[in-house]
Amino acid sequence: MRILVLGGTAFVGRAIVEDALRTGAEVTLFGRGRTGTDLFPEVRRLIGDRETGDYDALRHGSWDAVVDVSGYVPRHVGQAMDALGDRIGRYLFVSSHAVYQRAGVGPGSDEDTPRRPPVRDTEVLTEETYGPCKVACEDDVLARYGTRATLVRPGKVAGPYDTADSFTYWVRRAARGGRVALPADPGQPVQIVDVRDLARLVVRLLADDRPGAFHAVGPAEPVTLGGLIETCARVAGSEVELVRVPDDDLPPFFPLVRPDRASQQRSPARARAAGMPATPLEVTAADVLAWDRARGEPPLETGFTAEEERARLARRDGV
Repeated sequence: MRILVLGGTAFVGRAIVEDALRTGAEVTLFGRGRTGTDLFPEVRRLIGDRETGDYDALRHGSWDAVVDVSGYVPRHVGQAMDALGDRIGRYLFVSSHAVYQRAGVGPGSDEDTPRRPPVRDTEVLTEETYGPCKVACEDDVLARYGTRATLVRPGKVAGPYDTADSFTYWVRRAARGGRVALPADPGQPVQIVDVRDLARLVVRLLADDRPGAFHAVGPAEPVTLGGLIETCARVAGSEVELVRVPDDDLPPFFPLVRPDRASQQRSPARARAAGMPATPLEVTAADVLAWDRARGEPPLETGFTAEEERARLARRDGV
């Protein structure tokens, strides 16, 4: 199978390329050629830029499938489809759970859950526009390719090479052990999908030429935020005491803290039936811990600093 990946050198795209190559696929990458230049030396690279609309490199050649990892606004997706035309088989768009409406959705919601209204008049991605822009992208892919379109909607993705830091924060914090400041209900459900499971799903959907929409959520067994932290500690050989601290003044999207519980209890049934594996949380945590230590544990962009955590615990203790 000949697969074109729009993106492919960062976290999710990297895992998809690795899995595709493992299955013997012939992979072509399209991107700016500025990151991951040492990755996949055997893979053909086409140079272009989605921000500037430079798709000239895609105007020749044909592929059995396209995986769009880097489409965030309708212009990105529309220009790519215009350049590719009918010289492709299947167009698989990696979307997001942010496409769904938030109100009136209960636990176990599936891929037919009502989506948010599409937005096409901005390319400024915020909490309010990110999901609706993805909705517009989905609509455009479906309108252009119909039954040759596939949508994959991941939840929170975790694994080695993750640049988002939210799962890595808890892996690293749990490994240090001791009293852990938790600004949320430890019983809050959490859905984490291992990036390698997501990649396996994508490649299986392409191999099976399967249309439709699919949730990419995990882990293998339902877990709470408190249970996730304790699992990370167990993997690291440490002991933790979870201490509930006030949740005021938290930045948006504090690692894995979500007030909407239903958004963390979506059904993986359709993706599991299509072949998505379920890596145990312990395996994901162990691999992230090893990767984070190997890279020297650089500063994270999210979560409490050590000083902030101490201050929260002191305030909790009335000190």
